[in-house]
Amino acid sequence: MPEPASPVSFPPAFLWGAATSAYQIEGAVREGGRTSSIWDTFSHTPGRTAGGEHGDIAVDHYHRFRDDVALMAELGLTAYRFSISWPRVQPTGRGPAVQVGLDFYRRLVDELLAVGIRPAVTLYHWDLPQELEDAGGWPERDTAFRFAEYAQIVGEALGDRVEQWITLNEPWCSAFLGYGSGVHAPGRTEPEASLRAAHHLNLAHGLGTSALRSVMPARNSVAVSLNSSVVRPVSQDPADLAAVRKIDDLANGVFHGPMLHGAYPQTLFAATESVTDWSYVKDGDLGTIRQPLDALGLNYYTPTLVSAAANDLKGPRADGHGASDHSPWPGAEDVAFHQTPGERTEMGWTIDPSGLHELIMRYAREVPGLPLYITENGAAYDDKPDPDGRVHDPERISYLHGHLSAVRRAIEDGADVRGYYLWSLMDNFEWAYGYGKRFGAVYVDYATLERTPKSSARWYGEAARSGTLPSVEGV
Repeated sequence: MPEPASPVSFPPAFLWGAATSAYQIEGAVREGGRTSSIWDTFSHTPGRTAGGEHGDIAVDHYHRFRDDVALMAELGLTAYRFSISWPRVQPTGRGPAVQVGLDFYRRLVDELLAVGIRPAVTLYHWDLPQELEDAGGWPERDTAFRFAEYAQIVGEALGDRVEQWITLNEPWCSAFLGYGSGVHAPGRTEPEASLRAAHHLNLAHGLGTSALRSVMPARNSVAVSLNSSVVRPVSQDPADLAAVRKIDDLANGVFHGPMLHGAYPQTLFAATESVTDWSYVKDGDLGTIRQPLDALGLNYYTPTLVSAAANDLKGPRADGHGASDHSPWPGAEDVAFHQTPGERTEMGWTIDPSGLHELIMRYAREVPGLPLYITENGAAYDDKPDPDGRVHDPERISYLHGHLSAVRRAIEDGADVRGYYLWSLMDNFEWAYGYGKRFGAVYVDYATLERTPKSSARWYGEAARSGTLPSVEGV
């Protein structure tokens, strides 16, 4: 009879967290002096989101945060990553803070600390104040300096109690889905503007990091969360390998090049020379962007499969970033995207834990010694309550077991991974998909806003309390 498999265990200090973002959960969009963000404007524009849905109420976390924190504590979480709503704190993106906005986050942090949950603050999760977009948005250099001012305001207010900080969440989405394909706010379809936005997001990260460090205790950690792609070729044909290089530059190198190494890939410049001349990269910018980081956040969902495009197959196919007639990949018209084989989530994303292991090991090699956190990982499924009101989601439990096992393998292989943040704590507004895609470990009845932990939440809580992965047999 075979010996039972030994439990998959994690280091004692490993953080077991969940993540959310402000616009997706808070609601209260017109309370306390908050003004519109680009996502308020975008979601209220006909045809932009599924069913015209928006985040005006979302899941009303603004009024229910104490109950939500109590639920996190009940589940056994040790960390919670949330984002600050920029227009709640600084409504025009300029000038002094609105204290009532900051007070909401002060109360949230106090509540978390009181139950032993470590807060991790993301400064920017896509909700640019609309006034800054009206002035040009991320393609304009001034936006980076406005972000630094905002970062200093929040750092001064919360830096004495929050030790983990993240400047930007997935700047690739902000730049290329917001200004390239237009499937995210602000919905612009301007290839050159998307590259300008990418550079100014990089600059914002560097300036914001410096601003945070100027007002916070030295013990605090500053990081960025990148949704770096695991890009794979259809074949080993040189043309397909060249396609991988191009997409890797546009997905990854455009951010980690300047942030981690102080330079953009030369191959990126060559691939985009027909789109932009990069003249907005000013002397000194790369030094400003390359601030020493205390950690790096990695967000992972699914790998990307590409090839050189045949003449009749130009541009994105199944790139997983929403339907649009416009590409989020400037200069990559000669690349084709393919659906990766295997089981898929409700988003149509292939489930492949090996990609997470590959991503972790890449950065363990690229920036040796830099602590890593998985700041987002999760899956959407069509969850429904049973007649007794319970929500059983064995597919998500299997997904989590596979991906957390991949994290543990990476740790065994020498990667310094210090925590995992499940996306997401609870069902919420899933951007252009509206409320139709449920990523939460906690089920939300959108009619009553009642919260019900799914079986995956209980499973994950058991993992958090024990430091080992519970069995998935019989779930």
